[in-house]
Amino acid sequence: FSPFSWTGPRDIQACLVSSGDVGCGTFQCFNNNSCDIQGLHHICLTLLHNAGRYDSQGKSYVKDALRCMALGLRQRISCVNRRCSAVKDMIYSLQRECYSRHQLCLALRQHMDTMGSLVQFHLLFPPGPYVELVNFLLSCGDEARSWVGRKLQTQCSQHWGELCGSFSSTCPFGQLDHSLNSSNLSIPAPIVPGPSYHTTEAPELEGRSIPNLVENETESTFTKLNVTSS
Repeated sequence: FSPFSWTGPRDIQACLVSSGDVGCGTFQCFNNNSCDIQGLHHICLTLLHNAGRYDSQGKSYVKDALRCMALGLRQRISCVNRRCSAVKDMIYSLQRECYSRHQLCLALRQHMDTMGSLVQFHLLFPPGPYVELVNFLLSCGDEARSWVGRKLQTQCSQHWGELCGSFSSTCPFGQLDHSLNSSNLSIPAPIVPGPSYHTTEAPELEGRSIPNLVENETESTFTKLNVTSS
């Protein structure tokens, strides 16, 4: 299969069957798919690229988490409904399971800056693997949560200007309500543009819809971000 011709769950499944456990080849099966599942390959490449900065145990956590994802994708893809929504749900569930089971927090907590290319405001729309990763990072302790919050708050201001600042002062940013997460997560709702929203940093987002954001929590910046994935 050519990575530029996959169009749906059936082609993704065929690609996964022939992919290996090592490296990021498995995640490349999700590039350019009609289900709009973006980011798995980028996340894998970023984690592997920065693994050299972690200690030996941290490297093991990263490799084990990625191997867990690769194996899980191949094993579960044939068991889910071929609808895109079912494939997405499976992926998001697997992300949470593998990141937590293999203690990825312990590898990343002291090196949050290595996640800079993944914690990007424009990558959170539409919701997908990037959002699940950000949600996970927010569970890695107060320092990690503050780092993610500051980074997203700054980027939000760059996109929406003073609008972000006004919401953070009157309705503190907290967590997004997320039906795919067992914890109760919520965030106040910024007023967002219509479905044609896109940014100059990510022109591929043109025409995609913005997720509905829900109010709650008590922190003064983005502290938890959970988006209902579809």
